[in-house]
Amino acid sequence: MKGASESYLEYVANKHLRYEELASCFVVFAAKKHISNLVQSKRAIANIEVVDFFRNSKGKQANISLSGAVNTEANLSSVVFENIATSLGISMDRYVAYANLLDKSLLERRNKIAHGEYLDIDAAAFESLADEVLGLMRMYKTDIENMASMSAFRVAS
Repeated sequence: MKGASESYLEYVANKHLRYEELASCFVVFAAKKHISNLVQSKRAIANIEVVDFFRNSKGKQANISLSGAVNTEANLSSVVFENIATSLGISMDRYVAYANLLDKSLLERRNKIAHGEYLDIDAAAFESLADEVLGLMRMYKTDIENMASMSAFRVAS
């Protein structure tokens, strides 16, 4: 999911759209470093530069930062998944039902294995889990493809 999300973000960045053409969720990727500077800097000049960025960005090509844009926080949970999907403008409506799959069936089991606990799973249960995960991944891929083909990254006109 991280790779697909990063690829979609890179696709949007390579469109070289202006800030006012992008949906708000994509402007965030360009503005994040400026907002971070505003929060962290105690220097007046740095803060003024951030305000100038917001005032002067209209009409300019967006500079979407791809570095670290999609953060899985080391382990994908339903909360992390929701954050990633929402940051790309993907509706969570279809994914709410998968929260338990991500948090219990995958993350909890992964953590048990990583901490040396024994995990007993039979072949049928594993096959069922694999099918569910693949279904979720295909659904997410399809959503990204649809978003790209419908130019959902653009401001609705």
